[in-house]
Amino acid sequence: MSTRFWLVIPAAGVGARMAADRPKQYLQIAGRCILEHSLHCFLDHPGLLGATVCVAVDDPFWPQLPVASDPRVRRAPGGRERADSVLAGLQALLAEGAGAEDWVLVHDAARPNLARDDLNRLLDNLADDPVGGLLAVPARDTLKRAGADGRVAQTVDRSVIWQAYTPQMFRLGALHRALTQALQAQVAITDEASAMEWVGLAPRLIEGRADNLKVTRPEDLHYLQSLWPHGH
Repeated sequence: MSTRFWLVIPAAGVGARMAADRPKQYLQIAGRCILEHSLHCFLDHPGLLGATVCVAVDDPFWPQLPVASDPRVRRAPGGRERADSVLAGLQALLAEGAGAEDWVLVHDAARPNLARDDLNRLLDNLADDPVGGLLAVPARDTLKRAGADGRVAQTVDRSVIWQAYTPQMFRLGALHRALTQALQAQVAITDEASAMEWVGLAPRLIEGRADNLKVTRPEDLHYLQSLWPHGH
């Protein structure tokens, strides 16, 4: 039986580096916007209990999407930072009756190329894990640490370096507590795993595909458009 899970997608960012007329999650690829593609893999999964998408209060684009009327998808108010949005999404799920011991997956709004096999691998490997974990990819390139002068200060051992991807999967109550405490302490939280690390836990790394990329710059969008010329 599939592991059952809730989903939170923080989608209140503006994606300034894309220099587009709308937040990057609403840019089109193969007939649908990036956010719709990012949701698609989960909405097709039998383990999904429900999803919360955290968007800006005055977001004019979300209500126009067909997926906004899907009964499994709820809207929550996005916050100033990613962690604020995720926390709002978790609170919305708890208000809806989700349990503290339920699994919740957090996925980037602009990561539209998640493979179903990767999602299943994450769910299967972490189903009985005491902490949870995340999809990640081992560093492939030689890594350099830069000095203040813009020159190489050191070559870093890449064998112990991983790139953190999403989804990231934790127990709802534990993640809610970790994010709340980290935000109160004004700790910089860049992903959910970093909040769990801050409270002393060690999330597990689950190797995923490198093409589960996050759309950050125009060339990322062009790459996916060439990858899916006839739909996805």
